Amino acid sequence: MAGGGLETVRTGALTTVQDLGRPGYAHLGVPRSGALDLAAHRLANLLLGNPQHAATLETTLTGCAVRALEDTVAVVTGAPCQVTVDGRPAPWGQPVRLRAGAVLDVGAATHGVRSYLGFAGGVDAEPVLGSRATDLLSGLGPDPLSEGDVLPLGSPPPPPLAGRAVAYAAPWAAPPRELVLPVSCGPRDDWFTPEGLRTLRTGTYRVSAASNRIGLRTEGPALTRAREGELASEGMPLGAIQVPPEGRPVIFLADHPTTGGYPVIGVVPPWALSAAAQAVPGTPVRFAPVGAGAHGAGQGCP
Repeated sequence: MAGGGLETVRTGALTTVQDLGRPGYAHLGVPRSGALDLAAHRLANLLLGNPQHAATLETTLTGCAVRALEDTVAVVTGAPCQVTVDGRPAPWGQPVRLRAGAVLDVGAATHGVRSYLGFAGGVDAEPVLGSRATDLLSGLGPDPLSEGDVLPLGSPPPPPLAGRAVAYAAPWAAPPRELVLPVSCGPRDDWFTPEGLRTLRTGTYRVSAASNRIGLRTEGPALTRAREGELASEGMPLGAIQVPPEGRPVIFLADHPTTGGYPVIGVVPPWALSAAAQAVPGTPVRFAPVGAGAHGAGQGCP
């Protein structure tokens, strides 16, 4: 529809277009990117009857506001927040019909960090390498939203099945007081002393305010090294726990670099990263190793 889509009224701290990302290009130096809380992204599309790869808007802490330039249906998932349409309260976690000209305002997160705005048909930004995701590290995909930006929408799907919104309206559980991350140890846990490995297993960290879409940074006790120097650059998977020289673990998220030279003491599985994406600064973090690592059973990460 000519002149349709969405107009950005308020950008909030950071609002980006996200989908399932662009996996399969690490050999070209391109991160996967995509929604940090994939469960919330997929839920928004489920509630609207969209395919799961349809693009949504990911907000950070302070929400955003958009004006509908055509009739559409929207839903807000992820971090709970106040939702209004033209200043009147609207439900969070349930589809809302927007008439052309209506302003949907997604307020600051009351729990968690990132909310997701889904629209019937998805945000139809220009795809790059098969994805519409904004990648803050490589600069691929749409720029973060600015006031006045206009985003097209895709063709809406048939209406969602009756009762779908009721059945799936509010899956959110308040974020835990402590973020416990499972860790498969290695491949470079042998670069750390037994004391450093015990610190990873028993120490309590906190989410740093310096965290972003590239990585969740932590504050807490340093992990002592058994080797000096650095590695030659090697591949870095999603969820890698890289330990820079100061010794505080960094968990790589969707926009992480594909290579690096700091040792990786372990890897957090992708399914556990949605919780990490919603952990506010100051949240206690504990690592729960589940594998023997390079030292072997009884001597490594566990």
